[in-house]
Parts: sequence; C-alpha cells; structure tokens
Amino acid sequence: MLARVAHRGYSTVAPENTLPAFAAAVRAGATVVEFDVRATRDGVPVVIHDRTVNRTTDGRGRVWDLTYDEVAALDAGSWFGAGFSGLRVPTLAETLDLLAPAPVDLLVEIKPPATLDEVKSILAALAERDLLGRSVVQSFDADVVRKVRDVTPEVRRGLLLFRFDAETVELARELGVAYCNPSVDDVLAGPETMAALAAAGVGVMPWTPNDIAQWRPLVDAGVAGLITDLVGELTGWANA
Repeated sequence: MLARVAHRGYSTVAPENTLPAFAAAVRAGATVVEFDVRATRDGVPVVIHDRTVNRTTDGRGRVWDLTYDEVAALDAGSWFGAGFSGLRVPTLAETLDLLAPAPVDLLVEIKPPATLDEVKSILAALAERDLLGRSVVQSFDADVVRKVRDVTPEVRRGLLLFRFDAETVELARELGVAYCNPSVDDVLAGPETMAALAAAGVGVMPWTPNDIAQWRPLVDAGVAGLITDLVGELTGWANA
C-alpha cells in the first residue's frame, strides 16, 4: 500500500509542525505523520523545522541558542492565520502523546546539529511510549543516522538526500536504512538508482510532491510512499 505521509503534519490546513497540523493529518487519512526534531539549549527536544525560530514564530534566534522556556513563550501560529494565534512550538513529548493513540506510523526527522545525547533523548522518548516499532527515524546527516543505528539498532532508519549520486546505494547499505528519501526530480530521473535501491530492499519516499500530476508517475517509478503537504488530497486520490 502506498504510504500517505503528512509532511510536517497536514501543513496546508494548519501551521506546520504543530499539534493541530498533526491532528488534521490523522483526520485526513495520513498513514504516516512526518515531523522535525531539534533540541533547545537546555536539551529539550522540540518539533520545528528551521535552524531558527524566525520564519514560524514571532521570535528570533537559533533553536539551540534558546532555552525551552524561551521557545515555549513564542507564538507559532499567527504567521499562518489569525485563527492559530497563540499556538506554541510543541515538544517531542507532546507530539508523541498526541500521535501514540492514532492509527499512524511516525517519520521522525532529526535535524543537525544533533549530539549523541540529543539522539539518545529522542529515541528514549519513542521507546517510553512503545513507538519504536511504528517509527522511522531519518536525517539528511549520515552521521546522525549512524548515531541512531548505534543507540537503537532495531528502529527503522531513513536517509534523506538532496540528490541521488554514485554513493547513494552503498551508503544506504552501510547505514542499514529501510528508506532512502530524495527529491521528486531524482526519483523521476533516476530509474537505475531506484532499481538498485529496490534490489537492496530499500524503499523510497520522495519529498515533497505537491503537484498532483506527479503522483501517478512517482507510483509507476516504484515509490513506497509520498511525503506531501496535501495529505487529504492524496487520501482521496489513492482511494479513487
């Protein structure tokens, strides 16, 4: 079955990487909810994409330079719409508590820089809620993926890519990943790499196909899932 992956939650109907976006993704039929994790200066894992809080909150500064209390005081909803005014950047714990009862898997992206202790903290939060078996933990940083493998070898891992290259398949094998997730263009232009990854037992879920016209060609190319902002629309398309 094609995985319907809600990119940062259902991020066209609610602010990305917030609890309302994750709840909306579940209601819209996502089979997987994707989100990004970073640690604050005092080591609290929070769910936010960018290195800084500038774009998605009313604050400024790099996440790892701010304490959790400073991040928690920010408005993470007004930029999206007045109806979301006062929304907060969620902690990883709050996000997992919301999604644990839902019939979805989790695609957890650890954003660099991430220390070994921070990786351990993120994996411990998943383990505490018995979510390791429902999670894929991924990163663009191969060293972060290695840390995940070394700390919790049983959890499925994913390698995010900006593009396929000559080392892609060998790196995926070395890291022991379940998924190798590149851009849409690489999937459509890389049938040889797609075939080699399939032969290695590695699934591919491209980011971020928001053009519905690309969905059929991507499925025909052999993807395991689509990481999209339009998860409700993808549910309707898949059911049709």
